[in-house]
Amino acid sequence: MTNTTTNTTLQGKKIAILAADGVEEIELTSPREAVEQAGGVTELISLEPGEIQSMKGDLEPQGKYRVDRLVTDVSVNDYDGLLLPGGTVNPDKLRLSPDAMRLVRAFYDAGKPIASICHGPWSLSETGIAQGLRLTSWPSLRHELTLAGAQWVDEECVTDKGVVTSRSPDDLPAFNKKIVEEFAEGDHSSRRK
Repeated sequence: MTNTTTNTTLQGKKIAILAADGVEEIELTSPREAVEQAGGVTELISLEPGEIQSMKGDLEPQGKYRVDRLVTDVSVNDYDGLLLPGGTVNPDKLRLSPDAMRLVRAFYDAGKPIASICHGPWSLSETGIAQGLRLTSWPSLRHELTLAGAQWVDEECVTDKGVVTSRSPDDLPAFNKKIVEEFAEGDHSSRRK
């Protein structure tokens, strides 16, 4: 992340990062840094206590990150927005957790901004959020998102009804800029009716 400004647009905002083992490290760390540089606070939410193992390209283990809270112990009311990083293993694990998917859906139903990159949008199809939205993702998700009712486009960053999506780590500069903007904007309830 190359944000060199000291921006405080997210002062007082708390953003949940929902991730599990196999998360793509740069898709966790770069947006987290952007949120924190803008004055926001992040919490890493996961399925199990301890640490999650990040990866580079699903094959190269990277750093481990401490889990702040468990998905079973949090409420959408605790946060102002949700970040769903990718990696293929991470969102696949999350999709198998009814508690994780209920939390993702609760953010959407509450009108709170959601940011999802790469394979992260799997959670958007799993929860029915993709229906009727204009989205992007890693190219291999195109078919699934289209079947889930999304209008899939091949663009670096797409925002629809407070849901921000990007394709890959190459898109992080545009993604990070847009998520800070959407998290700062806050409630998107009126656009989701």
